[in-house]
Amino acid sequence: MRILVIGSGAREHALVTGLAADPQTTAVVAAPGNPGMAGVAELRDLPDVTDGAATVALAREVSADLVVIGPEIPLVAGVADELRAAGFAVFGPSKAAAQLEGSKAFAKDVMAAAGVATAVAETLHPGAAAADIEAALDRFGPTWVVKDDGLAGGKGVVVTPDRAAARAHVDAVLAAGNPVLLESFLDGPEVSLFCLVDGETVVPLLPAQDHKRVGEGDTGPNTGGMGAYTPLPWLPAGGVQRIVDEVCVPVAREMVRRGTPYSGLLYAGLAWGAQGPAVVEFNCRFGDPETQAVLALLNTPLAQLLYAVATGHLAEQPPLSWQEGYALTVVLAAAGYPASPTTGDVITGADHPQVLHAGTAIADGQLVSAGGRVLNVIGTGDTLAAARDNAYAVLAGIELAGSHYRGDIALPAVEGRITCDE
Repeated sequence: MRILVIGSGAREHALVTGLAADPQTTAVVAAPGNPGMAGVAELRDLPDVTDGAATVALAREVSADLVVIGPEIPLVAGVADELRAAGFAVFGPSKAAAQLEGSKAFAKDVMAAAGVATAVAETLHPGAAAADIEAALDRFGPTWVVKDDGLAGGKGVVVTPDRAAARAHVDAVLAAGNPVLLESFLDGPEVSLFCLVDGETVVPLLPAQDHKRVGEGDTGPNTGGMGAYTPLPWLPAGGVQRIVDEVCVPVAREMVRRGTPYSGLLYAGLAWGAQGPAVVEFNCRFGDPETQAVLALLNTPLAQLLYAVATGHLAEQPPLSWQEGYALTVVLAAAGYPASPTTGDVITGADHPQVLHAGTAIADGQLVSAGGRVLNVIGTGDTLAAARDNAYAVLAGIELAGSHYRGDIALPAVEGRITCDE
């Protein structure tokens, strides 16, 4: 099987690694890819991942049997539709189905129709009067959740007890021409659950938890994710199945009912409060950085699994097989991330099998930083504490001027400081 992977981040690096390890894979091509993938995939140029015609041409050129679209932007732009129309098997939802991530208002409408628990929300549109904005803010708090309705790379959400900060984010989103959602705050620990979805067939992967804030102790601004771990030792018994039954299956059925069946990876981000799981957001693709940890424990051949989803045969697949133990990923970020990351700095010590590249490039024969989140380091172990030790030991050998990372990824879980009310 020849596989084309679209994307260039650590998530795509993890996918490329897993796909290349499948015995049925004969070649993996990554476009545009990154330097870390060069050892396991052929890298091809793709200047614009939202260019459907160019992606179709590349898929024809490399004779792809399967195209895996990693990022959300090409999915929301409809690249999967153009590939399918050209006869390719594609792992990734249609443009219509990808609106579950592309429009938070659309996702709220689907959840309401499906009877799925989520935060109460109200939408403000560009041009809203100042008095209407203030009145809407009055209806929320004391913790405000303000979301850009469109795609924002994981950084379009402000959660704050500061009304002025909430108002500032509302104004910024509206000024950019996007609607904004105000939501009630969902209490409880967060859970990320990936599900393979093929129409009404839903197969969950391992549950994970992301660390979104840039600083230790969950301080500072939101980022695209500073680390993640899996599985979750604090999740109630039967918790994954409850999420599948109460959230993912109802949403999948509602999408079928609407005539826009979902095919691909549905990511449910949830808060587990006193009433159980409630949806914070959906993503229409593998989430980053949870993917890096989850795929590290998957034994089931990845290419065959994704091909089954793409061709409508997920229901025929045997149960997934997982490695025992835990996996963890820690993000090494560039100086200045997330506000204004520095790029072009030399990286040393990254040539290690547990290192996945995110924002890197080659300049003058040297590996350099080329984005905010630069590298992911994976650790595995029989215990979550051992997985942490393994990851941080590798991270200690990497040098990048001014870089930073969180030293507390999964630490609250290791120390037993995370509990569920149910």
